[in-house]
Amino acid sequence: MEVSLQNLAKRYNKEWIFKDLSYDLAAGECYALIGSNGSGKSTLLQIISGYHLPSAGSIAYMNQGAPIAPEHIFQHISISTPYMELIDEFTLREHLDFHFKFRKMREGYTVHKIIESCLLLSARDKYIKNFSSGMKQRLKLALSFYTESKLVLLDEPTSNLDNQGTQWYMERVRELRKTDATVLIASNQDYEYEEFCSEHIDLLKYKN
Repeated sequence: MEVSLQNLAKRYNKEWIFKDLSYDLAAGECYALIGSNGSGKSTLLQIISGYHLPSAGSIAYMNQGAPIAPEHIFQHISISTPYMELIDEFTLREHLDFHFKFRKMREGYTVHKIIESCLLLSARDKYIKNFSSGMKQRLKLALSFYTESKLVLLDEPTSNLDNQGTQWYMERVRELRKTDATVLIASNQDYEYEEFCSEHIDLLKYKN
């Protein structure tokens, strides 16, 4: 998917978080979204994903040069964020079954294979409410990695992950980079993106 950000801006009350942001994301490329805390990284991801509207500017989404209608954008995007809610009343297996009723799974995977990949086989029948923060983060990331998506947005992806979880994340991104997905990683931690992203979007350049 190609994404064109055109003079994008976001304001809360009288404060502009960022202004005049124009940038083109090419299909199949990986980008790092950087900037200090409060610079608007999470806000920009939410705007690109359609969860929030910009205060000014526009976004154009295209697939192989053909525009994607706004009402169909959600079918092409996956997002993982620290503030993303999971369904606590579901077991892990139920959560994945429910998710993939609405979204297509990446080719070559099954729910069992995803659970195995996430190192969560022993927790397949455990309720999400009883998961640790690290287990929940692996599930959030898995929903993005294993959903057939043209645009994958990752916000602070290794939050709450231990060393094993971080290595798991790195391996999954390496696999994702072999697909045609466009990837945008919002982070303050170099190790989360430096291996994968040759281009950096520094939001501090778009402060008022």
